[in-house]
Parts: sequence; structure tokens; C-alpha cells
Amino acid sequence: MAASILDRFWKVFKHQTGNIIGMIHIQALPGTPCNSHSVQEIVDLACKEASLYKNAGVDGIMLENMHDIPYVQSSKLGPEVTSIMSIVCHEVKRMFPHCPVGVQVLAGANKEALAVAKAAGLQFIRAEGFVFAHVADEGITNACAGELLRYRREIGAEDIMIFTDIKKKHSAHAITSDVDVVNTAQAAEFFLSDGVIITGDATGKPASSKEVKAVLGGVTIPVLVGSGVTQDNYHLYKQAHALIVGSYFKHSGHWHENLDLKRIESFMETVKQVRHIPVESTMIM
Repeated sequence: MAASILDRFWKVFKHQTGNIIGMIHIQALPGTPCNSHSVQEIVDLACKEASLYKNAGVDGIMLENMHDIPYVQSSKLGPEVTSIMSIVCHEVKRMFPHCPVGVQVLAGANKEALAVAKAAGLQFIRAEGFVFAHVADEGITNACAGELLRYRREIGAEDIMIFTDIKKKHSAHAITSDVDVVNTAQAAEFFLSDGVIITGDATGKPASSKEVKAVLGGVTIPVLVGSGVTQDNYHLYKQAHALIVGSYFKHSGHWHENLDLKRIESFMETVKQVRHIPVESTMIM
């Protein structure tokens, strides 16, 4: 099973390790407190950022409604969010017909993300709360693996990979303090996750390289780093299967700023140089 999961990953992402996934933080959607753009403006802005990523040569794209603060749990999410996210993702995917594109719908709206991915022809979603419960900014998030994978089967979306956050950022994990990150990753693997995501404490905060290394040695499914990757610390994480980069690619390195093409190009140049070094000399130490 694990071998087939890795094979599936490698059919979508072209590099064995260190694939770079650029984040698009979609502008605040209609109905949310910070909304100031029409649907068409939101689509146009997302496509503009996608074009920058395409020109810089990133390996994948992920879209997220991060500007929809304060977030609500999926039970309080309006249908307009799913519908508009589907439109935006579809237009971005048209620009990347041969590049993996994924989506996350905040907060913890994993079934909605699968529906968006199915409608827009995406390759993966990022899911919160796959195994074990935690307390997040927006309240208690319960495990959803069983329900989510049954929904994926129900809508015929089994070609869409589900990458799952474990011990995720912006959350308290006191109720699972006796379960370490490796045990959590192994539980996610047992519950058929297509890959686990390791993060720091908050957006833009680096993940522990020791935790990344431990999880890489503890599971046989893809391991992704989901926050805090920069050009300076890239070498600590390059043996992970993919790195999701958002904040660092923005002006001043802050997630709410616009993308900075020079930062993206410089980062990708470093990545390309490292990829020419033999694998055995680039292992996490």
C-alpha cells in the first residue's frame, strides 16, 4: 500500500524529493469581513499570481482562502465559499494543465475542498484534523478520516490525493500531548493518508527539522513541510517530498503581502542548484 502511495505521488510530482508548492492566498471572499473585491477581481488576482509562479518554475500550486478571517468551521461555511473557490481553482488549473494544483478550504472544510478539487480538476487537497482532535482558533476540530475518505469514494474523487496536517499550526495539542508527532503521522498513514504535513506553530514559522527527519524515518508515505520554509533554511527540509511555500514568496516575507517575483526566482535558483548535487550528499543531518 505505502509503495503505491509513493508511486502515485511521483506520478503527479516530478521530483523524488523537494518539490516546491507555491501558495496562492485568495483574496477575501464575498460574505467574509475583509472582502473588498468582486468575484472576477478575485479570479484575476489569483491568475496573476499563478502566472508569476509559472514563470518562476515552481513544481506545484496550492490555493487557500486565508484572507477569510476570522475563520468558521465547515458546519458554518456558506455555499458561496465552495462555489467561488471552485471557479478560482478552475481558472488557475487552466493555466497549469500539466502541473499539480491543490486546494485547502479553511477552516477544516475538507469535504468542501474535495468538492472544489473534483469540480476544478485538481490533484490534491490539504486537510485539517484527519486524525486526532485538537483545539484551533475557531474551536475544537475532530478527526475526519473515515467520513472524508468515504465522501471521496462517494463522489468518485479517488484520484485526488489528501495531504493531511498533523500537530498543525495555530492549534493547541494538549489533549494529545501523550501522542508525539511520529505516532500521529503513523496513525494518519494507518488511516490511509496520502501524505502528512509538518508545520511550525503558526503561518511563516519554521517546522522543526528534527521532527521532519523523525517523521521521514517513521512513515513510508510522502512527508511535506507546510510552513516557514525560506531560502536560508531550505537545506534543512529538502529531503521532504514537498515543501509548501507561501509567506517567504511575498514582499517582506509576510503572507498578506503580494508575491515578490524576485524572491521566488532566487529561491527556485537555489533549488535548481541543489538538485544537481548527488542525493546522498543532501540528506537531512
